[in-house]
Amino acid sequence: MKRLLVLLVLLLAVAGLVLWTVTFRPKLTAVERGRRIAERTGCFGCHGPEGIQGTANPGRSENNVPSFKSLMMYAKNEEEVREWIRDGVTAARAKSETWKANRKAGALRMPDFGDRLRSSQIEDLVAFVMAVSGDEAPEDSLASAGRARVTELGCTGCHGAGGRFARSNPHSLKGYIPPWDGADFPELVRDRSEFEEWVESGNTKRFKANPIAMHFIRGATLHMPGYKRFLKPGDLDALWAYVQWLRGPRVAAASQAADSSRTTGTE
Repeated sequence: MKRLLVLLVLLLAVAGLVLWTVTFRPKLTAVERGRRIAERTGCFGCHGPEGIQGTANPGRSENNVPSFKSLMMYAKNEEEVREWIRDGVTAARAKSETWKANRKAGALRMPDFGDRLRSSQIEDLVAFVMAVSGDEAPEDSLASAGRARVTELGCTGCHGAGGRFARSNPHSLKGYIPPWDGADFPELVRDRSEFEEWVESGNTKRFKANPIAMHFIRGATLHMPGYKRFLKPGDLDALWAYVQWLRGPRVAAASQAADSSRTTGTE
């Protein structure tokens, strides 16, 4: 009887672990991990909240610390973003005497994080900076229109740049607002029909019929509003096209590359 009780306890413990892993464990994307690293590493102290408004930098020719939105003025590609983070400068600018003098004249100087962060953390930061910069944009006109409407409708206020952040939402199931390119999304949106329900009414029939789901939805600090009365003709098509692009191979590949660096010994 005692052995049976011990076995039962073990089975319950395993079941609880599986439940936590599948249901409650956070599934953060590379972009969101990068955002959190940037926050705790102090990047926003100079580059501004979430990197979108650099602070003044007296002595420099541009007079301020660049925001990530002006990225292409300072980095031509993803590799140069990586160099800025890892080395504090790109290989090309490191050879420029003009840049060296300008850097020396400024009150603030970009530090190098190569010895302070693991390579996987640097890759997450690269993913975050690229997301905030807005340089990863769909070529398809419908998806591009959806991306623009995401900002106009105020979706980025909660979902972050391009819908890719997992901002805090206390008392929700996982404690954050799920990003559209994350692993949580398919659990919340099974198809186009459910996507439209979320956008138009802020919930779905499936979740409304689930007492456990509604417990967490009602208990969450932030709630998804319904946008039906704010939508224009064609908005649902455009928004769906954008989300599909966001979850497509090009953007997903960048996130997978950051994920792989966490498991291939490049830590």
